[in-house]
Amino acid sequence: MIIFPAIDLIGGKAVRLLHGDYRKMTVYSEHPEDVARDFVSAGATHIHLVDLEGAKSGDMPNFATICRIREASGVFCEVGGGIRDMEKVSRYLDSGIQRVILGTAAVQDPAFAEAAVKKYGNRIAVGVDLKDGFVAVKGWTEKSGLDAYTFCRRMQEIGVETIICTDISKDGAMQGTNRELYQQLSSTFSLHLVASGGVSSLSDILYLKELGMYGAIIGKAYYTGAVDLAKAIEVAA
Repeated sequence: MIIFPAIDLIGGKAVRLLHGDYRKMTVYSEHPEDVARDFVSAGATHIHLVDLEGAKSGDMPNFATICRIREASGVFCEVGGGIRDMEKVSRYLDSGIQRVILGTAAVQDPAFAEAAVKKYGNRIAVGVDLKDGFVAVKGWTEKSGLDAYTFCRRMQEIGVETIICTDISKDGAMQGTNRELYQQLSSTFSLHLVASGGVSSLSDILYLKELGMYGAIIGKAYYTGAVDLAKAIEVAA
């Protein structure tokens, strides 16, 4: 299982939100490139990046910062947040980012998601962000009418290989991940599933690995010191 340490960006800074609430933000570093270097020093081979401002606006305000992180780390970087048209997909992938994550666009414009997958294959992933059991959009500020299983099935049918599933209620809360959700998803779909939200202990990581999950994202647990990244990578391997 791959461990994806995360850097969420606002104003070029590494931040974390609680339950996806932009009013409950903690700034952890004004130099996210240094955070990325620390990840690599701990053994990370993959980094998960999110432009939180882009997720709300549909723009790319942290593009330059993301490029610097990619260059500083030299490892596999995936990016999500506000990627809602092919121009943005191409701009990220042409800049050296290995994979982009479609969220709102995949929900509201599945034809676009399908076209992106046809063009770029497994360099396209889809984020399934769940709020009260339904897929959330626009930086988690709105709920769609889709449940996780219907949406994942649609994405699998159009050729998506990698799904990043976040339980927003667990995100940043340091109360453990939603094990039941991931158990159900992993037993239902033949996708590369990445767990996100509340992964806050080595026990969580071991459980997800034993489920056969493709990956797990570690965010706040790293920044608070609750999880040692090097140990997490060792357990996942």
